[in-house]
Amino acid sequence: MAGGRARPAPPAPCPPLICRAGAGPRGAPRGSAASAELPSAPPHPAAAAMAPPGAAAPPAAAAPGLVLAALLLPLLLLSPAQAARRPNVVLVLTDDQDVFLGGMTPLKKTNALIAQMGVTFVNAYVPSALCCPSRASILTGKYPHNHHVVNNTLEGNCSSKSWQKIQEPNTFPALLKSVCGYQTFFAGKYLNEYGAEDAGGVGHVPPGWSFWYALEKNSKYYNYTLSVNGKARRHGENYSVDYLTDVLANMSLDFLEYKSNFEPFFMMISTPAPHSPWTAAPQYKNSFQNVSAPRNSNFNIHGKNKHWLIRQAKTPMTNSSIQFLDDAYRKRWQTLLSVDDLVEKLVKKLEFQGELDNTYIFYTSDNGFHTGQFSLPIDKRQLYEFDIKVPLLVRGPGIKPNQTNKMLVANIDLGPTILDIAGYDLNKTQMDGMSLLPLLRGDKNVTWRSDFLVEYQGEGYNGSDPTCPGLGPGVTHCFPDCVCEDSYNNTYACVRTMSTSWDLQYCEFDDREVFVEVYNLTADPHQINNIAKTIDQEILEKMNYRLMMLQSCSGATCRTPGVFDPGYRFDPRLMFSNHGVRARRFSAQSL
Repeated sequence: MAGGRARPAPPAPCPPLICRAGAGPRGAPRGSAASAELPSAPPHPAAAAMAPPGAAAPPAAAAPGLVLAALLLPLLLLSPAQAARRPNVVLVLTDDQDVFLGGMTPLKKTNALIAQMGVTFVNAYVPSALCCPSRASILTGKYPHNHHVVNNTLEGNCSSKSWQKIQEPNTFPALLKSVCGYQTFFAGKYLNEYGAEDAGGVGHVPPGWSFWYALEKNSKYYNYTLSVNGKARRHGENYSVDYLTDVLANMSLDFLEYKSNFEPFFMMISTPAPHSPWTAAPQYKNSFQNVSAPRNSNFNIHGKNKHWLIRQAKTPMTNSSIQFLDDAYRKRWQTLLSVDDLVEKLVKKLEFQGELDNTYIFYTSDNGFHTGQFSLPIDKRQLYEFDIKVPLLVRGPGIKPNQTNKMLVANIDLGPTILDIAGYDLNKTQMDGMSLLPLLRGDKNVTWRSDFLVEYQGEGYNGSDPTCPGLGPGVTHCFPDCVCEDSYNNTYACVRTMSTSWDLQYCEFDDREVFVEVYNLTADPHQINNIAKTIDQEILEKMNYRLMMLQSCSGATCRTPGVFDPGYRFDPRLMFSNHGVRARRFSAQSL
């Protein structure tokens, strides 16, 4: 609801063992750490909105004795196991935040409060460099070929009825709530097609969420609709009440104020920043005026020896294109300053409530981004480091400060990690990822992966893009100077390998060429030279076979030894029997 709000109502009653005893005045005492907020930030939503879906409205009046009894009941029922409850978990997920091109630079508070107080994973990746498939991987712990979300459309299974029926009941938040007894809170962008009328609208609340504040469709900063526990709430364009990043911050603080003290909690806060339209808060619109996109060695150069979609980019870029991407880069940083404020408020509130030492905080993004690399103006969805590599910072119990971890990790590991923290038996899941908990604890002699799978199914229109009619049908996301960022046959799969002997990426495209790209990132960290035609043929064959195996993997078979691991076994005869499996699956997605 746009405009001013009524005075917050008292919190609505919750189910047994949800309401905490003796909830005092809303927020922290004036002058405390938790009360530190920016001037003119949007006010907290009404506390009554913090009731979970289906909670009854509070009675008009209740006898003081009954109220006191209701507040004391959880204390009487509290067991020793509940008193020493499992750790809490907070996951902050940004939208399109790169790490390869300096995306963490503006987040000074986040670096101080999470990275410097915990561990930074410097080799963190996503299995698909696009919002909806990547977010589905976070929620399910699965590669895209196992959760079947292939792009940002309903037809691509993004928040479709099929996704809701098959995958949502088995997400890690659903298990946290139903099996592990966690309170669960979601606020922000869920999946790009969430709220679509053909998929239940905003009335659909996925299983596993005690409190649900989800954005309808894709990222915005103003003029959006939230699903508040299944009921639509419209927001306008008044900064003081509608700026989405701040609204999410305040909803999160409200949850921490009114949650139960007798159960652990999980929070997922999914910000719009730094996704387009890059609308900064008023106080940050003049920040970074002297900042421009990095001019690294793959900036504004022709992508020779690459897939045709990369080769079609015009080099050098026009001055107007460069100015546009520089402006976009600067605005992206501006929007991240509000995320930095959100993290600071969250940490201070947890500290004020005595929860910080028992809370893991994860900070990451759904994919990277590029600004001018190989003369592609702005977008994601490509196979290169700038699009598939993301920030991953973690602090929490038992994690030493100022740690850097170089292990190869992916966002399919987040679900298993959080379930592991909650004490869930990971053998009962079908997740493809691995728990990061041994790495977070600093365990010695941990057996870890040396490779993982990247896969993407291209999007394109049946007709010609009006911007680029000369390219014919099948392209999309085209810019005025006829540079297109995607196409139907921008469909690829890669093995990204990191071992003591190789830092390698092997990719195959599902097109008429069966185009192959291979990069030795030790010698060529910006992936300028495709060595597919010069690399040792035996390595090429092994990588081809490993790719086929990973594309058909599920659960534990996704965690078998990689090509350069001591336990790896390669039988060339198996290439022919397995290749048919992959070929049949690709033919179903023929272009």
